[in-house]
Amino acid sequence: MPIRDATPSDAPAIAAIWNPIIRDTVITFNPAQRSPDEIATMITTRQRDGHAFLVAEEGAALLGFASYSQFRAGLGYARTMEHTINLAPEARGLGLGPRLLAALEAHATQAGHHVMVAAITSGNAASIAFHARQGYTHVGTMPQVGWKFGQYHDLTLMQKFLAP
Repeated sequence: MPIRDATPSDAPAIAAIWNPIIRDTVITFNPAQRSPDEIATMITTRQRDGHAFLVAEEGAALLGFASYSQFRAGLGYARTMEHTINLAPEARGLGLGPRLLAALEAHATQAGHHVMVAAITSGNAASIAFHARQGYTHVGTMPQVGWKFGQYHDLTLMQKFLAP
């Protein structure tokens, strides 16, 4: 499964993966689905800013995407990035997540970034275990900071140092 830079023309396929996750789960606290135009702008903006926005595909099917951007605004955080990875249901368990994360980390390292952050819904045990296997360390839990589906959710923060 090749991994390549996303293009704005990938936005509808990315929306088809992302919007069910937004709509149906607490993997993200954001309740607003993303339009293809929004996603196309995000791709262009992140790449313009020197951040990766990648897709994995098999044949004509887009199976997942991954991206990173600055963790928080301000120059003091300019070397700390936060990532997102989402896979189509049929792509889960095939080893694509580690490959996408490794590609993001390589890009961020080459760009001179120092830390990659994973902000994970605390109830998402699979994502926490995935990140631990990839060398991420639990650095904190923020109780009840997310609101979705009529209830509060905790946020687990994990991080990995990118460069020695």
